[in-house]
Amino acid sequence: MLAPLVVVALVSMTDKGYVALPFDGASLRWYRAILHAPDFIDAFWRSIGLAATAATIATLVAIPAGIAIAWHRFPGRDVVLGLLLSPLMVPHVVLGISLLRFLTQIGASSTLWGLAVAHTVIVLPYVLRLIIAGATGFDRSLAQAGYSLGASAWTVFLRIELPLILPGVAGGWLIAFINSFDELTMSVFVASATTETLPVKMYNHIAHTIDPLVASISTVLIVMTLILMVILDRFYGLDRILAGKSK
Repeated sequence: MLAPLVVVALVSMTDKGYVALPFDGASLRWYRAILHAPDFIDAFWRSIGLAATAATIATLVAIPAGIAIAWHRFPGRDVVLGLLLSPLMVPHVVLGISLLRFLTQIGASSTLWGLAVAHTVIVLPYVLRLIIAGATGFDRSLAQAGYSLGASAWTVFLRIELPLILPGVAGGWLIAFINSFDELTMSVFVASATTETLPVKMYNHIAHTIDPLVASISTVLIVMTLILMVILDRFYGLDRILAGKSK
């Protein structure tokens, strides 16, 4: 599983002007080239903002939906759950074409907020599943104790329920962020020249050239991801976040 990542890192160190492995001598020329590629840097920050926006909106929608599904039984519950999870079962090519048509009809094609809506649809199921997992293991007697002491529903939610399902919320947000940042197939249809995300920019670059610039960018992203994982594991625990455990 790690072999492709190692190969990408090795290719990024080539001193050649093309993808070559093995190579005669190591060089950092393609890492320096990133600094002279402002279009890639702009696409990176655009992807960061887009992923954060989509993950946050998806989380705000998934919290009440997940709590309602996990803690209550109501008519149409399974239908609502199936509808919210349906993007997992639809190929991203189909979603891309459908979302492009929808955004075009409402005049939101080629806009960042339209792209954010499309990414929210894609990542919502990931957040919802972890929040439902965290809420299912929640001890409801704790909330009942808060009500018995005179706390309002909002106070119980903010001080008891939300902190205890927070690992599921944080894990869902993180997975949604990663999936949004990495989304390519659907974004190819929805993004325009002015709203290109980093994966789309890299894809278009590969289609026209074979230089190792994409390999160096990929290596930087791999290192950044590893650093983020280490920090999260050090301060919170990845098993707790990604499993959505409430205890």
